[in-house]
Amino acid sequence: MKQREQWTSKIGFVLAAAGSAIGLGAIWKFPYMTGSNGGSVFLLLFILCTVAIGLPILLAEFIIGRRGQHDAVTSLKILAPGRKWYWIGWMGVITSFILLSFYSVVGGWILSYLVRAIFFRLDSSDYGVLFSDIIANPIEVLAGQAVFMLLTVWIVQGGIKGGIERASRWMMPLLFIFFILLAIRSLTLEGAMEGIRFLFIPDWSYLTGKTFLLALGQAFFSLSVGVTAMMTYASYLPKEERLGQSAWNVSILNIFISVLAGVVIFPAVFALGHSPSEGPGLIFVILPAIFNEIPFGGIFMIVFFILMLFATLTSSISMLEIVVSTGIGKKHDRRKRAAWVFGVLIFVVGIPSALSFGMLSNWKFPGGTFFDFADMLTSRFGLPIGALLISFFAGYVMSNQDTADELKTSSAFHLVWKGIVRYLAPLAILIIFIASFLTK
Repeated sequence: MKQREQWTSKIGFVLAAAGSAIGLGAIWKFPYMTGSNGGSVFLLLFILCTVAIGLPILLAEFIIGRRGQHDAVTSLKILAPGRKWYWIGWMGVITSFILLSFYSVVGGWILSYLVRAIFFRLDSSDYGVLFSDIIANPIEVLAGQAVFMLLTVWIVQGGIKGGIERASRWMMPLLFIFFILLAIRSLTLEGAMEGIRFLFIPDWSYLTGKTFLLALGQAFFSLSVGVTAMMTYASYLPKEERLGQSAWNVSILNIFISVLAGVVIFPAVFALGHSPSEGPGLIFVILPAIFNEIPFGGIFMIVFFILMLFATLTSSISMLEIVVSTGIGKKHDRRKRAAWVFGVLIFVVGIPSALSFGMLSNWKFPGGTFFDFADMLTSRFGLPIGALLISFFAGYVMSNQDTADELKTSSAFHLVWKGIVRYLAPLAILIIFIASFLTK
């Protein structure tokens, strides 16, 4: 039987884990959430919540995964024999499956924009109409979704060393380099400093309970915790690696890219007279219009959507890896076949989401369209419930000896971390969970 793989280096693991976290949440959701909630105040709260709450839960997943040394379901069975905690792993598999089924649809939209920008020049008098036309075209959205899933499967079937780690090693550095270049270009626009002031000079009138809750939710979900992705990645990590340092590095990279996305977007938004509170359409509607108005905008538009594709792929491969690693169990020689089988199944399940804005737009489900329904199942139920159970497992089920052995740090740090995952993190998750039903 083929042996279970391991990451070949710490940097490979950190880049892959950071890639899982740095997806559309950092590049798409963070800018429009920041723009709609006061700019700098939201940013400060986001950083605070990432370090104080998101980081300890991320570390909990690392500890469970590395201690178990198997897929999430098997690891939880090993660490809590005879008990039902392994259902956390199955919940992560189901959540990841559903999440990737509609996440791949957004990946297809990005591919559509990228192809248009490269071959047809993405030029329009009304990008809102263009976006609506793209997502309503059944052939285009299904073709985009299929190609995106093919890319994801191709990477995952290559394994940890030959697929995920190799892809992360070149996609993540390119992501950083391209983003820095875009930020420099954005900062050279006349009037760009207004956007910098919006992002970094606090307007304390936005310091409200609602802003805090939204920042807490963004910090929590942007780290990709709650679906056992980080648990799965950590299971391939050698025992000598220090988990605390790796978790800190992933968190810092996530904050860095989120802030850099703001530096790219807000100076351009203010320089060209647009509103920062445009909402979810900011990157698909407002940014193409902005690029269209600046010198060499076509080139920068292509670079931006390449960035979006990289960020989306690094997250999608972690979702598929959760499903594949659980599906093959200890039969590692079946990885390629499992990747293709599960990839096809996820594509099929995602078809209703792809058609939700066109042929199936009249189909109504709780939350709206089928796309909205799938999003609601994962973001409002799967992720928070999964993270809550992970916090309880790390805080109450695992022994102090097990968690201390994996942390390999001072007793004071271990005590603080244990207190957060036992009390503060579950309370924060419950607040987010309840508030999601009380606020619109």
